[in-house]
Amino acid sequence: MKYGFDSEKYLKIQSEHIKERIAKFGDKLYLEFGGKLFDDFHASRVLPGFQPDIKLKMLLQLADVAEIVIVISARDIEKNKVRGDLGITYDVDVLRLREEFMNRGFMVSSVVITHYNGQASADAYRRRLERLGIKVYYHRIIEGYPNNVALIDSEDGFGRNDYVETVRPLVVITAPGPGSGKMAVCLSQLYHENKRGIKAGYAKYETFPIWNLPLKHPVNVAYEAATADLNDVNMIDPFHLEAYGETAVNYNRDIEIFPVLNAIFESIYGENPYKSPTDMGVNMAGYCLSDDEVCCNASKDEIIRRYYNALCELASGKGSENEVNKIALLMKQAKITTADRKTTIAAKDRKEQEKEHSAAIELEDGTIITAHASALLGSSAALLLNATKHLAGIGHDVKLIPQAMIEPIQKTKVDILNGKNPRLHTDEVLVALSMLSLWDENCKKSLDMLPKLNGCQMHSTVMLSEVDRKIFKKLGIGLTCDPVKK
Repeated sequence: MKYGFDSEKYLKIQSEHIKERIAKFGDKLYLEFGGKLFDDFHASRVLPGFQPDIKLKMLLQLADVAEIVIVISARDIEKNKVRGDLGITYDVDVLRLREEFMNRGFMVSSVVITHYNGQASADAYRRRLERLGIKVYYHRIIEGYPNNVALIDSEDGFGRNDYVETVRPLVVITAPGPGSGKMAVCLSQLYHENKRGIKAGYAKYETFPIWNLPLKHPVNVAYEAATADLNDVNMIDPFHLEAYGETAVNYNRDIEIFPVLNAIFESIYGENPYKSPTDMGVNMAGYCLSDDEVCCNASKDEIIRRYYNALCELASGKGSENEVNKIALLMKQAKITTADRKTTIAAKDRKEQEKEHSAAIELEDGTIITAHASALLGSSAALLLNATKHLAGIGHDVKLIPQAMIEPIQKTKVDILNGKNPRLHTDEVLVALSMLSLWDENCKKSLDMLPKLNGCQMHSTVMLSEVDRKIFKKLGIGLTCDPVKK
């Protein structure tokens, strides 16, 4: 896997920049974290070399001065909103995040339930957290937020919110997902801190879009593709251009809200320390690209991947045509098609030859390996075996798993577990391979090759099961599928 991002440089300059921002305000800085604090696989795909947990590693350098506050919306609790990438509800994810942060040495001081309006589900959740010894605060719905500044900046607005007690100079505000109310929590705290005579500031840490890359740079276009369901649009920041005469990229929601934020800052402080929404950001990722071509190619791959994902979501009845059409338009702007993904062409060619669903993977050295479905194995399971055999230097004709071992597994799946698909999934193949590796050297060699698949790209001519998708995700393989059900 070729790297295009310098993680070591990023760790150094990002933490230093945040320290500078803390010093700018005096007593306390509320840092809103957009996106994911860890498991940021989108960033690691479009910026090869960006480690999925590098933001946490960066914050660890500030752990002695930082504390974390997790935000969740009462609306999301009420409707049991689910994280698409993990398949768990937001309320469960708050506890997962808290445990992850604490296990890594961070202080997690409290949870804030936003958009509170007396919801019984939110009250029950608060009691659940308090039984675990977690401090919980309510932030209420403010009529006319965010435009009614006079009400917001009053005792009947932010003044009705609980004051979140914090003890450290850097307060990181994070959440399970977008729309949780992180920014409103920060602004409410500024109001309360100002009433108490504490000098507090606000900043935003959002990795994308990268403000100092061109508007139509593939990395920024890939961000638009990733947020097509939210209708985010990258834009030139007009406030930054007017204030400094410099072009900077931001996105529509931050630009649209800035006049309101400006009025709120002026109401609280008498003046706004920021001249533009870009000014509020602290992200330094744009200074750490070490190979622009690598990042451009990876981002184009990601745009195509997002397009296929949107097609599959639509085929499953979960997505929307608007999302598909928006990403298709982004592909035109980036001058790419699905044919630019080598594995797509290879998988479809194999399907045409074999008249069976097929899959293809591109290895680190550019070699394309293909496989098709058979009576014994699904195409993705067969592909894993073919790819690892190739990497281990094992002949293609060598059968790693004997048919006599596969057939009893199929019998159990169909006759006892009432399954409809007798073919082995990827997890079943890996378990069989693991058992055989105890006495078969080829099986052991094949298993040892699995880490080399990290960062490789793959395409399937059929939508894969959740089990298969999770296996490929864990292996770090960039998967796309045709929107075709089995």
